[in-house]
Amino acid sequence: MIWSEACKRKWIDPKELQARVEELKKQGKTIATLNGSFDLMHAGHLYIIYEAKKQADILIVALNSDSSIQRYKSPTRPIITLKYRLELMSALEFVDYVTWFDETDPCNILSIIKPDVHVNGVEYGANCIEAETVKACGGRLHLVDRIPGLATSDVLEKIRNS
Repeated sequence: MIWSEACKRKWIDPKELQARVEELKKQGKTIATLNGSFDLMHAGHLYIIYEAKKQADILIVALNSDSSIQRYKSPTRPIITLKYRLELMSALEFVDYVTWFDETDPCNILSIIKPDVHVNGVEYGANCIEAETVKACGGRLHLVDRIPGLATSDVLEKIRNS
């Protein structure tokens, strides 16, 4: 099997997401979600992904689409396009499935998944944008500490200064 096909085994098209999640829940699986752009993957990302995986049987990572990132971060982002970010995320052992969304926030996709646990960085706090949706769907938030100096913005600043 070639690389791009192997990666796609973990991809869930957003149109198929509800059916796949229902199937997993019928099997008695608990689901954790994590979302973000994950542009320029680094060790801080790997840490939060690992912590997210420990929260449930299945980890679904939802990536912002390229147009979503352009609207909420910058017209010059992402640095890595969605196709390659999906491939990178799919290659990680801790990630069971990867999907994507076009909105600037993940609330719609979280209302489809209805995770048991949604993982976020502690810097977003207990009142993060996802909190109300997750709680309304019967889930809980799990906040993960950030590793100092490992935010993408920190990495980009180091690149600019080198």
